[in-house]
Amino acid sequence: MSVIVPIISAGEGESGGAAHANDVLHLMRPGPLQLSALPPLSLYVHLPWCLRKCPYCDFNSHEWRAGGDSLPEQRYLDALVADLDAALPLIWGRTVHTIFIGGGTPSLFSPAAIDRLLGDLRARLKLAPDCEISLEANPGTFERDRFRDYRAAGVTRLSVGVQSFNDEHLKALGRVHDRAQAIAAVEEAASAFDTFNIDLMYALPGQTPAQLDEDLDQALALQPPHLSVYHLTIEPNTYFAKFPPVVPEDDTAYAMLDRLTERTALQGFERYEVSAYAREGHRCAHNQNYWQFGDYLGIGAGAHSKLSFAHRVVRQVRFRDPGRYMDNALAGAAVSQSDEVPLADLPFEFMLNALRLTHGFSLAQFGERTGLAITSIQRGLDEAERKGLLARDLRHVWPTERGLDFLSDLQTIFLPDA
Repeated sequence: MSVIVPIISAGEGESGGAAHANDVLHLMRPGPLQLSALPPLSLYVHLPWCLRKCPYCDFNSHEWRAGGDSLPEQRYLDALVADLDAALPLIWGRTVHTIFIGGGTPSLFSPAAIDRLLGDLRARLKLAPDCEISLEANPGTFERDRFRDYRAAGVTRLSVGVQSFNDEHLKALGRVHDRAQAIAAVEEAASAFDTFNIDLMYALPGQTPAQLDEDLDQALALQPPHLSVYHLTIEPNTYFAKFPPVVPEDDTAYAMLDRLTERTALQGFERYEVSAYAREGHRCAHNQNYWQFGDYLGIGAGAHSKLSFAHRVVRQVRFRDPGRYMDNALAGAAVSQSDEVPLADLPFEFMLNALRLTHGFSLAQFGERTGLAITSIQRGLDEAERKGLLARDLRHVWPTERGLDFLSDLQTIFLPDA
């Protein structure tokens, strides 16, 4: 399951704050906030290579073709370790509750490489006893027993990027696997892991409601404990942006989402986030930490971080190009940009994430995570409630069904200048 990361500018040039990226004394100086406690901390590790760049993908992923130069596993792992070593002073003493290895296609990396990576992380970080360790895997990189080897290396949760079980739609999406490979990969994941996720997409080029039902029939027959279901969107700077496919009309797409929610509920899934459905006890803890405005350290090419300190919240970005990232990380300078989140932006940053959750957030949590009084979002809460996009009581705020359907409109209400 793809992790959700707030969008911020990520230029390759050094920003004014990057010189102080790992200067703890600079970050601990008095400032505008007074956080009573630091939120839970997660670690995100970005492995940026794919067999093929999908036409809809705007993630930081780079094609690697077998038969050419070998994947630079060891050098990249060396860079990740150097990146983490340089960042350790920023999180010293804090417990890491979840680890997510995303991409790209992390399952291009051998089980031995993942084993080495997790060993290096354990040697440097204080992991919670029940630390969730997720790995993204694609059926196109699937080999028998490979998933079991990832489990033996310490991965506790697999997220399988199926997207569709329809060969025609898989081809339109530029996927390197077919229906049979997808089914085999999910079956192997189910046999190797106690918990795993299937990624599906809907509103695909030429997809009919009946074809979506067929995809969902197959997904549910495999009995996954978690489903992530994403609307295909045409993102800037992608192949689909230049050559847009014909996709279902908005009304059809909304009906598809309603159908997904209805059918998963009948099978014992709870929709706990706008795109996430889980059986009891199988929610993704890593993504929940994002949505609850927790902290995360991101290492790897183009990785983003959000870190809280007593008097400020800081966002960082690593160098985006894998080659440049490795060179800079090995020189102890992986961070290309480091900026303090302006006080005026914190309410929107929080609401951008928390309003994705069907159960919303507590007013106390807003204060704990932002250091701000509830009055900073009072006008937005009043407007959103008036428009029927959210509901609240004395302690909690949550999006209505209409609010989830029009989530962007709801989030926009809390923009600083809105």
